[in-house]
Amino acid sequence: MRARVIVVAGPSGSGKTRLSERLGLPVLRLDDFYRDGDDPELPRRSTGLVDWDDPRAWDRASACAAIATLCRDGRTDVPIYDIAADGRVGQRELDLGGSRYFVAEGIFAPEVVEECRTHGLLADAICVRHHRVVTFWRRLTRDLREHRKPPMVLLRRGLRLMRAEPAIVRRALDAGCVPATPKQAERRVRALLARPRK
Repeated sequence: MRARVIVVAGPSGSGKTRLSERLGLPVLRLDDFYRDGDDPELPRRSTGLVDWDDPRAWDRASACAAIATLCRDGRTDVPIYDIAADGRVGQRELDLGGSRYFVAEGIFAPEVVEECRTHGLLADAICVRHHRVVTFWRRLTRDLREHRKPPMVLLRRGLRLMRAEPAIVRRALDAGCVPATPKQAERRVRALLARPRK
C-alpha cells in the first residue's frame, strides 16, 4: 500500500474544499462521482426534481474503488463532473506523486469511511462544520457565483439543507468522523503529516 486516505466530510458549504486545498495534499473530489442527470435510477423529490442530496444520486462503488486504487497504485483515472451540466464531462488522471496521504472530500464522504477503515486504507476521518447559518450563507453565495442551478432552486435547497444540517453532521459522526472547525481540522491533519513514517 503506497498511501492512506484522509476523509473530509461535512455539509455543503462547510469549507471542505478550501481546507483540502490549504493542506497541500492530492485531493480526490468525491462529488465528481455523482451519477449523470439522465440516469433513470436517480432519486427524485415530489416536485420531480432530482434529489442531489440523496446518497443514491452518487456512485459509492466507483468512489471506493478509486480510493483503493490510489492507496495501492498511487494513481488512477477519475471523472470530471460539471454540476451545471448535470453530468460527467471527461476524466483526468490523479497521481499522488509519491505522497503517503491524500484527501477524499465531498458531501457523501461519510459513505466511504467504513469500507476504508475495514480495508486498512483510512488515516483519519473528519467532519468540518460551522454554525449552520454561516454554512447556509457560504453555500448560497458560492452556488450563485458558480451558476450551479437557477437562483430559486439554490435558495430552496439552501434552506432545506440548513434545516437538515444537524442530521447531516450526526450521520457523519455516526460513521466515525471527528467533528472539527476548519482550523481544528487543519491542525489535526498537520499533526498527522508530521508523524515519522513507520
